[in-house]
Amino acid sequence: MLPIKKLNLIKQEWTKAGALGLSMRLRLFLFLVVLMVTMILGVIVILLLTGTFTAGLNESKKLFKNELIHISEDVSKQYGQLSVQAVELSRNLSISIEKKLNQKGLDVTDLQSHPEMLEDLLAGEYEQALFSLQKSKSSGVFMILNATKNAKLVNSENSRAGLFIKNMEPNILSSSSPTILLLRGFPNIGRKNLMPLHAQWSMEFDISDAPYYQLPMELADKQTLPLSRLYYWSPAITLPGTSEEVMLCSVPLIDSLGNVFGVCGFEVSAMLFKLAHMPDNSTYTRIFCMFAPISKNVFDTSNALFSGGYSTRKNILNNQLLHITEGRKSFSSYKEENGNSFVGFHVPVKLYPEGSAFFDQKWAAAVMIPAEDISDAVISFNLRLALMFTLLTILGILISFFLSRQYIKPITLGLDIIKSNNLNEGAKTKILEIDQLIEFLFLKNEELLKKGDEEQDSRVFNEFLKNIKNLSPAERSVFNLYVQQFTAKEIAGILCLSINTIKTHNKRIYTKLKVTSREELLLYINMLKEAGKDFK
Repeated sequence: MLPIKKLNLIKQEWTKAGALGLSMRLRLFLFLVVLMVTMILGVIVILLLTGTFTAGLNESKKLFKNELIHISEDVSKQYGQLSVQAVELSRNLSISIEKKLNQKGLDVTDLQSHPEMLEDLLAGEYEQALFSLQKSKSSGVFMILNATKNAKLVNSENSRAGLFIKNMEPNILSSSSPTILLLRGFPNIGRKNLMPLHAQWSMEFDISDAPYYQLPMELADKQTLPLSRLYYWSPAITLPGTSEEVMLCSVPLIDSLGNVFGVCGFEVSAMLFKLAHMPDNSTYTRIFCMFAPISKNVFDTSNALFSGGYSTRKNILNNQLLHITEGRKSFSSYKEENGNSFVGFHVPVKLYPEGSAFFDQKWAAAVMIPAEDISDAVISFNLRLALMFTLLTILGILISFFLSRQYIKPITLGLDIIKSNNLNEGAKTKILEIDQLIEFLFLKNEELLKKGDEEQDSRVFNEFLKNIKNLSPAERSVFNLYVQQFTAKEIAGILCLSINTIKTHNKRIYTKLKVTSREELLLYINMLKEAGKDFK
């Protein structure tokens, strides 16, 4: 066992050390926390250098560009196919109508002179028009003849007979059984073909403000271009008496002699455009696509079609011009005159081939979003990163606390073993270095105990020998005979003394030598003999 004074000294040193510094557990905990924070800061620096904190913006740019590529290709394909089909429809109708008129000894210039023929003429082209509508997957097909049923009516100069068949379910994904209605044309045509009249039906077209009718016919009269260079795409317009915005692809009707007698073509309604070119809004709820005329970095939104998850024009755009600021490495900016701002990308879409009568009219498809939505998305992305790092920091602190506690626990146990003075119980911590320390202290303690016993015996023996010199001559004579292993009775006989006298000498000898009995006296004498001590 360690001497009590030594143990107290060790405890005092430990207490002093604890008062002057931090505990091992706290030091380890702080070390782990600093290590963890350093690693997180390192990760943050790497993320900053690699642009991860702007990853939300970069991902948005990729999303918008991919959407724009997809939508612009689809728009170009759809409008290109409709343009080709409209030209083909014009050729077929022109040949058919001219043939029917020739059979009656008339030509296309006689249409207005024989208004009674208009209904039969249009009814005869119904099947071809309906077939073209179904083939094209557009939202409507139309033809307008340069004649009116009743020239005597008010505003008859702006009224033209024709046929307009509407597909009310223009969703190209589910067009197996569309709802077909008659928007313009003689009601008997619809009645004979079991086709209901549209709620906004009128018998004839109002061409008072109809560029889709006037422009192709005027250019066809002035230019000798092939039919494939004379088709015209109107901007988004609302036909008189209707409520839906549409774009019309119109091609002039021309007979074999070059006489222009009307137009025909297909319609792309706002609904069809929206269904066909809906951008992916899983990330941004207010993302929208716009197909609009573009001139000198300005979009005319009043002539555009839109697609999006909400009414873009109603909620945001106000039929204003959008001024474009091109972005080199980031989004392009689109700003209204009233201050509304959008960001996104746009790309030109070629509606007309080179050499076309309307080649100078430029169109573009754009994918954009209100500017604040992008900033909100980036902030939200960075907040999620900040939350993640905060959670990682809290988790790291908890782990550091747990690890420091578990790591220091066996060390604390080892120190408790040392302080409790139970070294002889052996190793308990299962940590090699601490168990070796306990074993070392145990062995050292044994050595100290053995050495202490030897020193104690040496001091006792020396004191015993020193006290022998204090005996009187009579007492020394009795002691010497004890050394020779004589009994008290034998000593009395040898010295010719009474036994009582011997007992008196014994008491004095015991007192001076600090023993309590003859047996203890003999024990010291024998031990001194074994140690080779001299009694003289």
